[in-house]
Amino acid sequence: MGKVSLKLGNSQKPLEVVSNTGATATLASSIKVAFKRHKLAYLSVGSYVASMAVFGLIVFVKGANPLSVFSVVVQSTFFNGGSVEQIILRAVPISLAALAVAVPARAGLVNVGGEGQLIMGAIGATGVGLTVGASAPSPLSWALMGVAGGLAGAIWAGIPALMRTATGASEAVTTLLMNFVANDIMLYLIYQPWRDRYSSGQPQSQPLSHSAQLSSLFGSQLNIGVVFAVALAVATWWLLKKSHWGFALKVVGGNQEAAKRAGLPINRLLISSMLVGGALAGLGGMLNLAGVEVQLRPGITATFGYIAFLASWLGRHEPYKVVIAAFLFSAIALSSNGIQLNFGLNGSIVDILLALIVIAPLFLSKNRKAMTK
Repeated sequence: MGKVSLKLGNSQKPLEVVSNTGATATLASSIKVAFKRHKLAYLSVGSYVASMAVFGLIVFVKGANPLSVFSVVVQSTFFNGGSVEQIILRAVPISLAALAVAVPARAGLVNVGGEGQLIMGAIGATGVGLTVGASAPSPLSWALMGVAGGLAGAIWAGIPALMRTATGASEAVTTLLMNFVANDIMLYLIYQPWRDRYSSGQPQSQPLSHSAQLSSLFGSQLNIGVVFAVALAVATWWLLKKSHWGFALKVVGGNQEAAKRAGLPINRLLISSMLVGGALAGLGGMLNLAGVEVQLRPGITATFGYIAFLASWLGRHEPYKVVIAAFLFSAIALSSNGIQLNFGLNGSIVDILLALIVIAPLFLSKNRKAMTK
């Protein structure tokens, strides 16, 4: 701290005044920095609380007690052993379809086709599974079904990618429309060539042979597909974060003009990102089919692709965050059963909660700079 000497009148004795100006300025600056650092965190928490409040208000208008509904959501999912296993099983296709959104997003593309790519992956896996039957050992059946599912998903995502690079068609629109085409293909197959003659009139394919079904883990409801999904998530993280290809995607997504000047093959990178994303979703469809459903039927994906799209945005397209969001959304989606049974509400009301949860980070992301000024 500095000292200022003053002389009063004719007095020769200096008056020393201790100046606290510097210390005060430093303290004020530290408080300002700390406030800015925590401002976004406070607003994040506040936005999620507001989302819960809006959902609670909607539930109240529907005639249910909001606190009771939230209690059922938590207790019917995380505090029930069987439900936790079901959450994990649902999270397998949702997380892989969410990663199918995250990978193209790194290159600046919007893949809304996770639902169709999941369906096509299940179709490809079913075709191979029914063809191979019980003639092949389980590991070989899984490998062949995985290749078929991943390839089908990649092709389904590659079509919009080619349309984008060749004609400039919006991949957000084309991937969304491809979902309906994939569903129609599935319906044709289960009503006609693959129809199970012993299904009592229900439209579904013949079931996979036991050798083609994924093995359970430690006698639980979980299957080995969970391990495969974790491995695929780790591989995706490495591709995006550690590989030259992932860095190139980031450059293209950040500034295509700069990427072009740097000599990067933009169209090739865009197409490859969609192919990888589609393959991940296709593998998710295969794992869901071979591990849970064991036969193709209407609604086999249960809107997993659309939930995955929201999960990817909630996780800001970061692989590990996306997987966490997929698990959370899987739990919320599963809680619809408890809400319907206990309160008589339509189970689809949880879709409103999912949307509200995603709106909060989107708002924060858009206004991040303004909030930290």
